[in-house]
Order: sequence, then C-alpha cells, then structure tokens
Amino acid sequence: MTSINHIEQLRARLESGEVAIGTAVTFADAAISELSAEAGYDFVWIDTEHAPFDLNTVLQHVVVCRGTGAAPFVRVLKNDADIIRPVLALAPAGIVVPRVNSAAEARAAVAACRYPPTGIRGFGPRRGVRFGATSQPAYLAEVASEPILAIQVEHIEAVENIDEILAVEGVDIICIGPNDLSGSLGKLGQIDDPDVVAAIEGVADKVSRTRHILGTSTFYSPETFARWMDLGVRWINLNVDFANLYRASHEVLQAARNNSAST
Repeated sequence: MTSINHIEQLRARLESGEVAIGTAVTFADAAISELSAEAGYDFVWIDTEHAPFDLNTVLQHVVVCRGTGAAPFVRVLKNDADIIRPVLALAPAGIVVPRVNSAAEARAAVAACRYPPTGIRGFGPRRGVRFGATSQPAYLAEVASEPILAIQVEHIEAVENIDEILAVEGVDIICIGPNDLSGSLGKLGQIDDPDVVAAIEGVADKVSRTRHILGTSTFYSPETFARWMDLGVRWINLNVDFANLYRASHEVLQAARNNSAST
C-alpha cells in the first residue's frame, strides 16, 4: 500500500541497514503530522496513548502523510484487539503496541494485526482497498505481512521474558521504552542508572542476534543519540511535537532578546 502509507519505502530503508527516524505528534491538528513529514522524518508516531485523539483525528493524521514521504505509525492505547481493529481500518504503515511483557501478549498483538488464519483481525477494509480501486485478492496479498508491528519493551518483566518474546513470529520491531522501563525498576527517569543500562543493553544484545529491528523512543541529544546508535537501534522516535515547538520558539525568542540587548 505504498501509495497510501509509504510502507514499502520504510521497509526498504530498514532492510538496507539505514536508520529510520521519526517524531511523535500529540496535537489534534493534522497539519503537525504533515509539517513533520515535510521536515524530512521517515515516519510519524501518532500517539493515542498519551494524547486526546479520537479515531477521526487519527484518520486525519494518517491521511495527510500520504502526500509526503513519511510513513504513519499509530501507537495504540493498549494491547487490545478491539482497540487495534478500528485503527487498522485507517491503513497506517505501522502499529506500536505498548507494554508487551510476555510471549502471550506478543502473540495477542500479532493476532490483532493479522487476518485469519494467522490472526483474528476482522475483515472490512475501506481505505486499505483505496475505496474499491484495489481488488480484494490484491489487497489480501499486500497486507499478508502488514502493518509493520512494533511492540514496546518497557517493563522489567518484558526484559526477563525477552527470549520468549523474540521467538514470536510476526513482530517486526522491538521498541525499548527507557523511561517506563526505568520506572518499573523504581528509578523513573534515571536512564543512566547501571541497572537500567544493563537491562537496555541486555535486550539490545539479544535483539541483535535475531531478524528483528531494534527501536526506541527518546528525547534527542547528541550523546543520547550516539548511545542508541551504538546499541544497534535502526528505528528511532525522537522528541515530540510540543517539545520541538517549544525548543524552536525558545531559541528564536532568546536570539531576538540577545540581539535587541546589543542594539
């Protein structure tokens, strides 16, 4: 469905060994997704876990990506087939499922995203068949391995179960959530703590021995970015719309104040 969501373009980037860089959006106005895509991001992370989005708002964010080069990913509220199903009907390139702590939960996420006999996804495509322009057989062939599925490893329980999680077929990206992971260790926000670092490095090492893509979601600094690259991350969500806007606004304001003081 490359004409709709640029999934082939993103897959090609990942398969070539390049790093895919995205940013998260939380503002309701879909122009923020279009703006982020125009800025050059490879994907947009539409965050329904932490933002007040209804389904129609999510649709607008997904749709505006079509005219850009960015692949729309939707982070769902939780690992629930009834929540994932209507999001899939919007035809995003990828789904991000939070808080996957076991192989059973990973299998449930896969099943929610796949049609029978592989999964339990209900059949009722609309946008995915381009409203009738794509035949049902062609559509089913296209989505046999779609959408891209990213599951978040963001709890020490998931770290302890990582071998079993990695054995589940159908998961594409293992996305480490450093902040919630640190919280599960009683050290919220202390991502440089030795215990947190050891947990992250342990997951990264095991992912590197599999076919999976290692991913993460984090705020940007040169040091942080370099550290994740050293760990083998190839799919990374950097920052979020409000932080990007605040930083740019603050920098412009400070520059203006500094210039006005010198005149």
